[in-house]
Amino acid sequence: MKINLTQNKNFKLFKIISKVAQENNQTVYIVGGYVRDLLMQRKAPTDIDFVTEQSGIELAKAVGKELGDLKVSVFKTYGTAMIKYQDLDLEFVGARKESYSEDSRKPAVETGTLEDDQKRRDFTVNALAISLNAENFGELIDPFNGREDMQNKILRTPLEPAQTYSDDPLRMMRAIRFASVLHFNIEENSLEAIKQEAERIKIVSMERIMVEFNKIMLSEKPSVGLKLMEETTLLEKIIPELTSLRGIEEVEGQSHKDNFWHTLEVVDNISKNTDNLWLRWAALLHDIGKAPTKKFVEKVGWTFHGHEFLGSKMVKNLFTRLKLPLGHDMKYVQKMVKLSSRPIALIDDGTSDSALRRLLFDAGEDLEDLFTLCKADITTKNASKQEKFKKNFEYVAKKIKEVEEKDHVRNFQPPISGEEIMEMFLLKPGREIGILKEKVKEAILEGIIANDKDEARNFIIKEAKLLGLEMN
Repeated sequence: MKINLTQNKNFKLFKIISKVAQENNQTVYIVGGYVRDLLMQRKAPTDIDFVTEQSGIELAKAVGKELGDLKVSVFKTYGTAMIKYQDLDLEFVGARKESYSEDSRKPAVETGTLEDDQKRRDFTVNALAISLNAENFGELIDPFNGREDMQNKILRTPLEPAQTYSDDPLRMMRAIRFASVLHFNIEENSLEAIKQEAERIKIVSMERIMVEFNKIMLSEKPSVGLKLMEETTLLEKIIPELTSLRGIEEVEGQSHKDNFWHTLEVVDNISKNTDNLWLRWAALLHDIGKAPTKKFVEKVGWTFHGHEFLGSKMVKNLFTRLKLPLGHDMKYVQKMVKLSSRPIALIDDGTSDSALRRLLFDAGEDLEDLFTLCKADITTKNASKQEKFKKNFEYVAKKIKEVEEKDHVRNFQPPISGEEIMEMFLLKPGREIGILKEKVKEAILEGIIANDKDEARNFIIKEAKLLGLEMN
């Protein structure tokens, strides 16, 4: 079968590479994800992989020269070379055979044919190649019926699946990621092989696992991938804090919802409204404190007291183990988990302005994200209950807006700085400054004084006297 590349925006580039390969007595093929996405009519990726049955490095150097003496980055260990051309990353590699040892996903490599190279690929839909050789330019080379699998939306390995996953266990995560992102089904034998080889995931670096996991989290419906990870036991090997939420206990006829499946619903709900990866992570982790805080109390039922606070504490250990960022992103997830039940507690006509001010102060610029999370947490199938919960949130949002317009405490900055307090009382930096600043903040949040410089100044003078301080 021939693929018509004349309408492809990279057609001129492909003709140049074809010409250079012919002049250097080399074969050349486009392989991998670019071919898959081209045939699926998906948005073309910006990285294109080329395979030659000779030296990938030599071909890259020749192509770089032809394109205007472009810089060629060479990776001798892997026999690959890369060129940045316009907005594209072009990678050239020599066709190879691979063999693996038991304790490593890094293969021993030897020179091979195009067919050898296609055999070593993870899935049939990624083992497709398009020839750029003059004699059969545009011909699709598909030895494993990858095009048919693509049409049937099936993920299948070119070789025996257990061996494929054992050789490189990251392929298990890639299978689930493709199932989640491309809406494919993992072929039955392949799925069983993932279950069988799941333990091998432990030889893969956590950084590589998280690259795939985050792509699952950013897919249209993350629960597709998360359910497959749970079914294959990969999830409990990577994030056991989540799978420990599974199950429903019953005591004295009282049960609680299954917090694991509830969590997956929340992640799907929030994914309809945000592409923010870390807000999706907050949805994933919002209930992780429930397993360790679960308790049955007579005449009350099941309780999970303090699960938000404990959950937010668990986030740091989890992010550290998963090699996720420990800076702003981690603190943001901690904050969202910690505050995840606060707006619900304010759904009451008797809620004080001080409680609203405190939520505004604590949430700051992330208040809208917090409300997005809280709305996603509504997973009841009862339409009238759903409507009631949503109206309650709108009511709280309206009350918070009124308080914010009046008191200006979002992203709160003290009306009097520490330097001004030192000047007022001729103080050097010390604990008294912190005490007075904290008292001003509390007084504003409690509504004792307005968020105003003069009121804050008069309040500080009175409080300072109690500390034995006199005005300058």
